[in-house]
Amino acid sequence: MSLPNLTSQYATTFPELVRPATPAPTPDPKLVVLNRKLAVELGLDAEWLATDEGINFLLGHTLPETTTAVAQGYSGHQFGNYVPVLGDGRAILTGELTVNDELVDIHLKGTGPTPYSRPGSDGYAALGPMLREYLISEAVHALGIPTTRALAVITTGKTIQRETQQPAAVLVRTGPSHIRVGTFQYARAHNDLELLIRLTNYSLDRHFPKLHPENTGLGLLNQVVHQQAELIADWMHAGMIHGVMNTDNMTIAGHSIDFGPVAFLDVFDPHAVFSSIDYMSRYAYGNQPVIAEWNLARFAEALLPVIMHPHYEQVMTQDEAVTAATEAVTTFRTAYSEAWGERFRTRLGLSADDDAASLGTQLLENLRIASTDYTSFFANLAHVASSGSIPSDAAPELLAWYGSWLELNPDAQAVAEHNPVYVPRNHLVEAAIEDAVTHKNLSTFNRLFDAVTDPYIRRTELADLERPASLAFAQTYQTFCGT
Repeated sequence: MSLPNLTSQYATTFPELVRPATPAPTPDPKLVVLNRKLAVELGLDAEWLATDEGINFLLGHTLPETTTAVAQGYSGHQFGNYVPVLGDGRAILTGELTVNDELVDIHLKGTGPTPYSRPGSDGYAALGPMLREYLISEAVHALGIPTTRALAVITTGKTIQRETQQPAAVLVRTGPSHIRVGTFQYARAHNDLELLIRLTNYSLDRHFPKLHPENTGLGLLNQVVHQQAELIADWMHAGMIHGVMNTDNMTIAGHSIDFGPVAFLDVFDPHAVFSSIDYMSRYAYGNQPVIAEWNLARFAEALLPVIMHPHYEQVMTQDEAVTAATEAVTTFRTAYSEAWGERFRTRLGLSADDDAASLGTQLLENLRIASTDYTSFFANLAHVASSGSIPSDAAPELLAWYGSWLELNPDAQAVAEHNPVYVPRNHLVEAAIEDAVTHKNLSTFNRLFDAVTDPYIRRTELADLERPASLAFAQTYQTFCGT
């Protein structure tokens, strides 16, 4: 079989923003998991991908002659501190597939050192964190949240030192692109207006081709603000805590990326933090909308020269550009509030005439006071709506809310369709990875994967996957970046 038709459009268009990179040798590669459904969607032959030739293609060892594998450069504000040069320190973009007339990146994590690797970094990844991203990214996709997706995890035959010796692995992921806010910050740091304009126009053409703004910088900024408002509303409703919302982890296309410290709420708590490196709770669950707006302000700063010189012949003063950019960023709050309220309308099965946002706000406060499991509460709402009666074991803090909601005659079918029964609960993810890595048993992992990628249909044989973690686990659980 001939190799899939990859292109290197991004690398060719922006040599200033990439460096050639070669995946490290893999002495004994073994396919651990392959997302056959995604392979079909990408127009790839899943059976061929599972062969030695296919695995070498996935690992970037055998690529079309016209394709150049690269590591992408970017900057970033990491926990609020600007780092001028970051980039793919353990990742490689092998190229782009064309799927339904749109480009889809093929991107590898754990491929070894690159020109952007930090001092002392080996550039590799352990099997556990790669399985974690595979599982969680596909669960996020099943929830209808824009995200990178996982095509495969492959062990390399190497072992690497983390807390202990771990099998090394490569994650093959896909996405609409890997252009980030940090990419624009990196381009801005070049002090090259022509480069910034090219990157702006390329991002518009690739991700928002129907948009033809008079001022391309403002047009892109407004679109990214809107996309991020929708995305963060999705995260909040899913009970998802990204854990490391640095500007290099905010994409221009508006999809989720990088799942190292990601966790999901057990009990509802706006202050919930699980990331082991988030010492100041900067990226706590309830802070995510605020941080998104802060990141967008950094994006606006990077775009300012383009906003000032939209077509060279049109020039704004700096004050005019700053005012216009500030106004664009502040629309995030309205857009987020509208998206957040609209998701409550669908999740609660209400009509457009009902004040879903107020009812939702009241509900969340009651869930916090009652220390109620977040996912279970919403998963059981459809039964309450269809029966029309308040559960006998309802927390006292929720009785009045249930009554107010039922008076609105919620649509039970809509409630069932918009509230997942299964999410990648933290204790279940850890147990699945432990079995896969330590005991070389994928059955627990595959069972959980099956549940969270079809999350809205309750199955009696999966009842254990609905149960919350023990209090002891929930109080001490931490997530790690896996680097």
